[in-house]
Parts: sequence; C-alpha cells; structure tokens
Amino acid sequence: MKIHSANSILFVHDWLTGMRGGEKCLEILCEWQPTAPLFTLFHRFGSVSRTIENRPILTSWFQRLPHIQSYYRYLLPVMPLALPSRLPKAKLMISLSHCIAKSVQPPPGAAHLCYCFTPMRYAWQMRDAYFSAPKRNRLKARAIDLLLDQLSAWDRQTAAQVTEFIAISKTIRNRILTCYQRNSTVIYPPVNTHFFTPSFQKRENFYLVVSAFAPYKKIDLAIRACQQLKRQLIIIGTGQAKRQLQAIANSEYIHFLGHQSDESIRDYLRRCQALLFPGEEDFGIVPVEANACGTPVIALNRGGVQETVIGLANNDNATGIFFDEADVDHLIGAMLQFEKSGKNISSESCRKRALQFSSNQFAQKFIDHVERHYGISREEWIPQRRAG
Repeated sequence: MKIHSANSILFVHDWLTGMRGGEKCLEILCEWQPTAPLFTLFHRFGSVSRTIENRPILTSWFQRLPHIQSYYRYLLPVMPLALPSRLPKAKLMISLSHCIAKSVQPPPGAAHLCYCFTPMRYAWQMRDAYFSAPKRNRLKARAIDLLLDQLSAWDRQTAAQVTEFIAISKTIRNRILTCYQRNSTVIYPPVNTHFFTPSFQKRENFYLVVSAFAPYKKIDLAIRACQQLKRQLIIIGTGQAKRQLQAIANSEYIHFLGHQSDESIRDYLRRCQALLFPGEEDFGIVPVEANACGTPVIALNRGGVQETVIGLANNDNATGIFFDEADVDHLIGAMLQFEKSGKNISSESCRKRALQFSSNQFAQKFIDHVERHYGISREEWIPQRRAG
C-alpha cells in the first residue's frame, strides 16, 4: 500500500488487540482518512475492523515477540524502548493514547495532536487498584512504587512534545492538568447510536452489568447489592477478576454470561430494568449505550458518567440515578429509589441525551477542530470522496 507523505495525517495508537472504546474512536477517524498510515506498538491481525486494518500499519519490534498479546502489559517498563525513531512525513500526527502513544516523537515539522483517553492510570491515580496494595509485601511494594514513579516522571516529560491535548471528558481534562500541567479541549468519544436503539420489548425483572472484570470497576458492589436485595443480576464481560467475582456470587440471583456479541449486549440493554455502573470511569461508553437503548443507569457519582447521565434530581430530563459513595449500602439505596421513582425516567429522555454523544457529533467536532487549528481542510480529510 502506498504511504502518502506531505500534507497528510499520521495516526498513532498504543496497540491493536481488540475493538474497545479507543479503537472505536480510531475507526471513525480512519473512515475519514482512509489512506493515512498508522503506527502502533504491535497489531494482532483481525482483532480490529477492516476500516483500521485497510491502511499501512507500522509496528515496533514488539511485533516480532511470540504471543505478545498474552503478556504485553508486563512489558510496560520497556515500552519506551520500542518507540520509533523515524515515521513517515506528515503535516499532523494524531495520537490516540491511554499509555504510550502520546510519547511518540512526531516527524520533523509535524504538529502533534493527542486525543488523550487518560494519563497512565497505573502510574498516577490508580496504583492500588491495579497492583492490589494490601496484598503486596513491603519490598515488592517499594520496588513497584519506584518503577511507577520513574514511569510517571517520564510520562510527564514526554507530554512536552505534544502540541495540543484533546481530552475525552472534563474528568480527563482535569487529570491532564494535574499530571502534565497542560490545558486541553474536551471532545467526547463516539457512541454508536445508530446501532444502540430502543425497542418495543417489555422490560424484564433484572439488572445488568456490562464491564471488563478489573478491580476498579467495582462489580463486586453490584453483586453484593443484588444478593442482599434478592434481585436478578446479569453480568456480561470477562477479565482478570473473574474468579474473585464468581467466588462472592454465591446465590441464584447472579448470572455470568461471559463475553457477548454487540447484538447480544444490545438485546440485554433493551430488556433490563436498569444498567448498574458502580465504578469510576474516565468517560464510560456503556452508560451512554444504555441510554441510547432507552435504558436508565444507576451509577456512582464520580468520573465521566457525571457528564453524560442526568440524575433524577433533574426529573424532567432524568436518565438515571446517582449514588455518592462506592459501597453496597449506597448502591442499595439508589436501587430502591429507582424501584420507587424510576417511572419518572423516560425512554425518550434517555435516548435524547445519548444522541448528544453520537459518532456523527464526534467526527464533526474533531474534524472542525483540526480544520480550524491545523489548516487541514475537509477535502484533505475525505480524499476518496473528493476523488469520486
């Protein structure tokens, strides 16, 4: 495939191993820039959409490591050594980063626009959640902290080479300011509101969790709350905390479905009473997908969900209910409030709110920003349409 050079856009992404939220952002930008090259540390072929893969994909020496996708997270300390020394010429390099992509040196003369999902969580705000502080012995804890201190210092230092940061939420804008001492603009990530839509199915008597099984997701709170209230809970997802979660789910009320297709997730979102969202997220796409299906959300009142879900206090336009502390009692209180007053949350209000975070909104705002600040016109964003 031909790599276009002058006056073009170059994409950088951490790694390509599946279609999660970050890759869905990349996919939309790739639709508008179908020939732009993409650098990533490594790429598991077939793990992302054809829109992303149908372009020149440049990788680091990580790509040559056998079965890299099964242990790459343990290579975090050496990831800086895998960054490229030279990339194709471009007018603008756009990195989509939650880890290492923002640290890639842009080609000479290129501006560097970073769409930041978050500064490295494990190096900054969420060390204990990722490394289970209570279980670490003192020597190991000290070694991990020293390593993460060095990593956060490097992360802050390399932020200086970024021309501009765009944050995925106000939560991340504040985090960028704290970690990097840099200001940023907020452009919310895309939600596929064409796919996630309401249906005329009758709501059923169960709650739903859709999440990766990571400790900071706080899925254990949803399990314990539903067991105490004797409410049916369906959990979709998988991950590192699977065994721990299954160990505390010792009743007939909790049902683990594992990984499910997007079609299956949409079906459950359309039928559940409400989505339970007990963890703190940088943005939180799943609550918006739930709202797009007309489904209310019961969420911890922290992080990006504060910017997407409208609480019941604003009952004319409410799309969910918040609880203020990450514990079982507060979640139970919110669930009981929902069961008493949830009728004040309409499917129409949920859907209307979700449309404000659609894929079209994301694309238009991002392209407008690039055109206004970097002089790359819409015609340069859509070469195949211009040619046609």
